[in-house]
Amino acid sequence: MFAKRLLHKAVHHSHHNLQNGSLKSSDLDPTVAIHYGIPSTASVLAFDPVQRLLGIGTLDGRFKIIGGDNIEGLLVSPKQLPYKHLEFLQNQGFLISVSNDNEIQVWSLESRNLVCSLQWESNITAFSVISGSHFIYVGDEHGLVSVIKFEAEEGKLLKSPYHVSAKSLRETTGSSYPNDQPIVGVLSQPSSSGNRLLIAFQDGLLILWDISEARILFVGGGKDLQLKDEGSNSSTDMDANLPADTTEQMGDKEISALCWASSSGSILAVGYLDGDILFWNLSCAASPKGQQTSSKNVVKLQLSSAERRLPVIVLKWSNSHKSHSACAGQLFVYGGDEIGSEEVLTVLTLEWPSGMETVKCIGRADLTLNGSFADMILLPSSGGMGLNSKDDLFVLTNPGQLHFYDNDSLSALTSQQKKTPSVSAMEFPVVIPTVDPPITVAKFIRLPSGSNSSKLLSEVAAIMRTGSKFDSSTSSKWPLTGGVPSQLSTTKNSGVQRVYLAGYSDGSVWVCDATHPILSYICYIRGEVEGIKVAGSSAPVTKLDFCSVSSHLAVGNECGLVRVYNLKGHSDGTNFHFVTETKSEVHDLPQGKELQVRAVFSLLGSPVQALSFSNSGTKLAVGFFTGQVAVCDMKSLSVLFLIDGVPCSTSPITSIAWKDHAFINSAVNSPKQSKTATSNSLEEIIFVLSQDGKVNVIDSGTGKMISSRPLHLKESTAISMYVLDDSLSSPEVSNDKQLEESLKDTANTNEPLLDSNSTRVKSEEGELSPSETTYSGDVLLDPFVLLCCENSLRLFFAKSVMQGNKKPVQKVKLSEPCCWTTTLKKDDKICGLLLLLQTGKFEIRSFPNLELIQESSILSFLRWNYKVNMEKTMGSDENGNIVLTNGSELAFISLLAGENEFWNLEHLPCLHDKVLAAAADAAFKFSSNQKKKQSTTPGILGGIVKGFKGGKTSKTDTTAIPTHNFAHLEGMFLKPPSTDSLTTVTDNEVELNIGFLQNCLYDIEIDDPPAEGPVAPVDVRNTQKDKLTDREKLFQGGTNDDVKPRLRTPEEIIATYRKTGDASSAAAQARNKLMERQEKLERISQRTAELQNGAENFASLADELVKTMERRKWWQI
Repeated sequence: MFAKRLLHKAVHHSHHNLQNGSLKSSDLDPTVAIHYGIPSTASVLAFDPVQRLLGIGTLDGRFKIIGGDNIEGLLVSPKQLPYKHLEFLQNQGFLISVSNDNEIQVWSLESRNLVCSLQWESNITAFSVISGSHFIYVGDEHGLVSVIKFEAEEGKLLKSPYHVSAKSLRETTGSSYPNDQPIVGVLSQPSSSGNRLLIAFQDGLLILWDISEARILFVGGGKDLQLKDEGSNSSTDMDANLPADTTEQMGDKEISALCWASSSGSILAVGYLDGDILFWNLSCAASPKGQQTSSKNVVKLQLSSAERRLPVIVLKWSNSHKSHSACAGQLFVYGGDEIGSEEVLTVLTLEWPSGMETVKCIGRADLTLNGSFADMILLPSSGGMGLNSKDDLFVLTNPGQLHFYDNDSLSALTSQQKKTPSVSAMEFPVVIPTVDPPITVAKFIRLPSGSNSSKLLSEVAAIMRTGSKFDSSTSSKWPLTGGVPSQLSTTKNSGVQRVYLAGYSDGSVWVCDATHPILSYICYIRGEVEGIKVAGSSAPVTKLDFCSVSSHLAVGNECGLVRVYNLKGHSDGTNFHFVTETKSEVHDLPQGKELQVRAVFSLLGSPVQALSFSNSGTKLAVGFFTGQVAVCDMKSLSVLFLIDGVPCSTSPITSIAWKDHAFINSAVNSPKQSKTATSNSLEEIIFVLSQDGKVNVIDSGTGKMISSRPLHLKESTAISMYVLDDSLSSPEVSNDKQLEESLKDTANTNEPLLDSNSTRVKSEEGELSPSETTYSGDVLLDPFVLLCCENSLRLFFAKSVMQGNKKPVQKVKLSEPCCWTTTLKKDDKICGLLLLLQTGKFEIRSFPNLELIQESSILSFLRWNYKVNMEKTMGSDENGNIVLTNGSELAFISLLAGENEFWNLEHLPCLHDKVLAAAADAAFKFSSNQKKKQSTTPGILGGIVKGFKGGKTSKTDTTAIPTHNFAHLEGMFLKPPSTDSLTTVTDNEVELNIGFLQNCLYDIEIDDPPAEGPVAPVDVRNTQKDKLTDREKLFQGGTNDDVKPRLRTPEEIIATYRKTGDASSAAAQARNKLMERQEKLERISQRTAELQNGAENFASLADELVKTMERRKWWQI
């Protein structure tokens, strides 16, 4: 009875200490630090031609940003919804998206967060950013075109009062269609400075709208349109057109895709739901009401003569770089072919040398897709100006496959006679392979500070980073070069602090430096042994371990082989030891650049389930699927022993933990006994955990059991084990004898572990003597052994485990089955435990009381669903950083707030290059000024970008980025258009109002500075006459025969020209006016000369900057 009271008191005291966990919710700050690979749910593409960044939207609310030099970023939306529109604000560092619930979001690439959002009330069916501006067109299901503006400084999306409704447009055009037809396309016409907008309705109606003049310039489509198929002009037998001389009415043709088919915006390609493709000539004026559009201005193209064809889903146009004419190029089409045909991407080479009626297809090629089609986008290449630009192609297929076709490959398509030519696509260059070959196991290690392995790995990386695994020419051809690495990533001689190991199904291993947010290669290890045949060497890797003390790397596979590599002897000729259970062979290996294997242990044919180096690195413990444990000597490269991990058990070995002899003394001896211990020392001891929940403790030198009997947890499937020697001080306990007796009383009374009158531990295998140990002034509690099972967590004293006692100090039942665990350290002390449940949920618990601190999930972090065996490719450095893989994705998550020192936002690579953006803006302004003097100024931006990228060729096309000033759009979009002023262009009207432009020139103020602040709303047509000068008003009738001069009354003349004073004062006033005008003209001339000198100086400075940047790296700027 007295013993039970002591036991209750001791246990109660222990639980009192365990209630205070050191981990708090404020210590947690989960962050996705690194993400590599393309999500399998990728669905839409966007491209920034200046920054050379590719944006990918997904079906689960994520964005992937890809640049150059392994720079990748992941943005996760609060809502798990697909995105139907995605565009960059070019060269401005913002990404704009539209989700399926019609929320418009703006994301900052610099801060990697959501800046603002705007919930649209109706369903958004069309979306387009005016290239080079902050204005965005939005078309909805009710036929309304609206304009929104993104204010970068305020971080807001502002909805403009400007809108164009379908009702007003259809009333003007006389269309009999319903007014609520959805808008399926809004395209700003090229080379119009944002003044013209193409609006496409679902029912087939096309309207070219002039924003500045508030009038309709072109009307196309409609039921009354007569079409003539131009099939006789096809020079190749590819069924590109229907037979000639056939005439049909359009009827109800729903638009499904459209794009500009000329750089000037004069030709529009439209794809329809029935598989037809129509080319519209917009250079002609719209027809008056009631008349049909001429068939000479519309040409129909069909990919197949079948009656039932697929809808045209995507259309993209690339101007021909081989022709100096605007009437040639390549049309990329997805869809339009016969239903049931193979899924392909069709590339048509078209030309119309003498008008739209002569259009002909001179080449066709069908690209077979690897996976189902998701999206495609064209990339402007470098060096091109206008029609001579070369466009590359990105094709996105499911699941998450990105294929790149350069312009040379696309040009070669037309030279091949086969309908389905052979053309190779460049695959996305993954940083860490996860699918080809499949990754089977991973390990994440943080090296101790000041260890020799840190410097050694850096030296190995310098020698072997340029291995032969990947062709370096691939990266040089890759078109994406955006982003700026952090300074930490480019700091030399900083040493390797974190190592990521990945094993694959072909037996190979990747060793990577994960110190910084941009991963880099250290070395690649092949599965085969060079020059020697070893059976099973190419089997899938199952376990990995690295010892920072001895720099040994151990690789275990499914065939039971264990390969050992020594990083210290990577380039010298070495001896190779092939060790079996009965013999050992020594072979000579030739010198080579690759990392040489030092030994291969082939002891059993059972898969390797556990690998663990001793603390000193002199021994390696191997656990097998059949339940055996082998210990190998790393000095002699021999096998010390091979035994059953747990007696009378064939359950797979799950976990192995090493502890030195000081640990065993603190576990089995009381403080008084330790003072009288002998000087004999024990070898390191090994804790072995089997999958059926049995724990055994053995001596690493002899293989003999130290525990009296194995601890057996019958009701659970064991997952992992942690032996924690962070002993707890207990100043509250003053009676050492009481504590000793209470701990002793926790043992099984029938089989005592320790006799109080003896200092020796009895074992079934033999007797061992403990070594001496010392204690500080505080009383030390027994070290802990944490057993993580599928349905529970159990915390034991080490003494109880060695005694075989099943009663834990702390036990927690899990609500859901667990599959993976890891400990968390803070300030080099165990503070918590992370669990991954089989439902994909994370649980973070404090230590040692195992209290639940926070719950999360893989779905909330990464939008992943848990998959079977996902835990095999997970890893942790025990400092709050974990790594996971899912398909082609690889992600590093940092959990603890204090461990983000290297992975915070300041140290992440920058997705937006502000230096490049400033240089590009300056080059655009200079190019705009030069174009006033000469037709083209090539090469300025390309040279600047090349300099900032460290000499790498940058594929930036200045013609792809408008250099216009969009300030004039402010006034237009601040006031809605007047429905009374809607007009349609007739044959007697001119498309461009030259008189208006001249009037604007006369209204320029010479002296007055430009007005600041928002521009007042202006109605162009209603205020045009108000802007005319007196002289123009006087001679206004001479420019139009229909306008007659108005006879003014004498009173009006006197009021206008009558001046006070005599004739001499009037003459003096006139002379002063002339002098003032002369002075103004002289100042204008002087300012013009200064601006010209400034432009010349800027051109000289740009040339010097290009030459300087070509010789310098970006961090030297």
